[in-house]
Amino acid sequence: MQTFDFTTLTAVCSDIRAQWLPSRLEQVYQRDRYTISIALRTLKQRGWLEISWHPQAARLHIGDPPPRLLDTFTFSQQLVHQLGSLALVTVEAIAPWERVVNLQFARRPGEEPLYHLYVEIMGKYSNVILTDANNMIITAAHQVNQQKSSVRPILTAQPYETPPSLTNAIPSLSESQQRWQERVSLIPTAIKQQLLKNYRGVSPALVQSMLLATNIDPETNTDTLTPQDWQRLFARWQEWLQALAEEKFQPAWTTEGYTVLGWGGIEPAEDIQELLNRYYTDQLNQQTFSQLQHQLTQKVSNLLEKLRLKAQTFEQRLHQSDQADEYRTQADLLMTYLQKWKPGMKEITLPDFDTGKSVKIALEPDKTAVQNAQYLYKQHQKLKRARVAVEPLLAEVNAEIEYLEQVEAAIAQIENYTTATDLQALEEIREELIQQQYLEDQEYRSRSKNETTDNFHHYRTPNGFEVLIGRNNRQNDQLTFRIANDYDLWFHTQEIPGSHVLLRLEPGAVPDEADLQFTANLSAYYSRARQSDQVPVVYTQPKYVYKPKGAKPGIAIYKQERIIWGQPHLVVSG
Repeated sequence: MQTFDFTTLTAVCSDIRAQWLPSRLEQVYQRDRYTISIALRTLKQRGWLEISWHPQAARLHIGDPPPRLLDTFTFSQQLVHQLGSLALVTVEAIAPWERVVNLQFARRPGEEPLYHLYVEIMGKYSNVILTDANNMIITAAHQVNQQKSSVRPILTAQPYETPPSLTNAIPSLSESQQRWQERVSLIPTAIKQQLLKNYRGVSPALVQSMLLATNIDPETNTDTLTPQDWQRLFARWQEWLQALAEEKFQPAWTTEGYTVLGWGGIEPAEDIQELLNRYYTDQLNQQTFSQLQHQLTQKVSNLLEKLRLKAQTFEQRLHQSDQADEYRTQADLLMTYLQKWKPGMKEITLPDFDTGKSVKIALEPDKTAVQNAQYLYKQHQKLKRARVAVEPLLAEVNAEIEYLEQVEAAIAQIENYTTATDLQALEEIREELIQQQYLEDQEYRSRSKNETTDNFHHYRTPNGFEVLIGRNNRQNDQLTFRIANDYDLWFHTQEIPGSHVLLRLEPGAVPDEADLQFTANLSAYYSRARQSDQVPVVYTQPKYVYKPKGAKPGIAIYKQERIIWGQPHLVVSG
């Protein structure tokens, strides 16, 4: 992930000063443990200033509105209590070449600031700290006690101290090429490392783009650079410093991320705030997606493994209970042929009532024939009771296995992150597992019941009919039991975990074989049988699809179905 470096910070602060000062603070919302959103209103617009102290993505820019969920964090509540209705009047760095921004709040523009909100963008040491006019700390996103840092503790009611200054040289437009070159080439090594090591405000992304824009390999040793190389590189260096001095930036997308200087740009960005918001949102979503996908896959896999072992145990107990009638038959035989028993016998062979075949019966030699028969009757009763007890338990476990296999198939279908809807689909699965008490999460905040999602997979059949496909059990239920109407057709792989698929039809519309086959192919593709050549798919009208009483999300039974063979390899993923 690209670092939010000094150059980017300078460009963002310049844009905020031009577009958002002065502005009134209306609301503060904390999105997660690392990010707050501050609602700002100017005479022309309203927006959300996103401030993050994330260890890999600390940043400051205008972002998206926060979700409509309950904010349970105390830091945001403390901020809105102190800063509510005040005006943001100043956004400036605390010192040249420092990645610490001072946001100043006053009653109105032109008055002395009452509060300072310091945003420290320093990797894993990033923080956001609120002080009063005298720089006494009121609250901080992350408090640091003496045990964690004796050099710079951050505690409430203590004076705010700026981070220790960097010792590297300060870049300057007035520095000559000779002095600059001497400093950078003092120790022969890769030019990339020398630029990073010798000057403040220089980041890996900046150096990489600067060198590539000069056609110099970043790993080139300083000893091998020609005078022409040095001259071109120094010109780029000066260009960078001039852009900072004049606050003239050219935001653009690059193959690796973004630039605010235009170097290596493949697609210009009109708005630097939108550029940064999109980049960091996507990067963090991708990170969250990968972690969540792994977490859910592992959890469901472990649950299924335990349930299958439990089912196997129950099946073994049922198999044992199949001997119940055998014990009763042996007891009956023993009671019928009491005269054949002799004291001390360890076994006896008697003719079967129906077939006449010999039945060998094991006996306890110290017991009488009647006592042995009573023991066999007791075994018969015991195994009968076991069957009565185990059968519903096995049914319950098998229902759980069926449900979790459906969840497992849904997770497997969400293979990669491409848009925010992919992450949302995974989060809905996570929420479902929490609601079903398969997962625990202390930070879980339930989605509003009024909030609905519509990030189904969408396709069009050859004749233009719409096809909707659920991406998780919540969407499957929504699709089947809330969206489907009597004219639609409902598809699902036969006895194979997979998505619910809905072919939308208007009254009087009749799909032809191509439409049905197209939809069946999709149903097969979005199932556990994706790798098969042919997959049995059932389809019926939604009115013939039911949810059993007490069934878990995504579970449905159906009737009046017809079967069509789906061919998943014909699907072009949408």
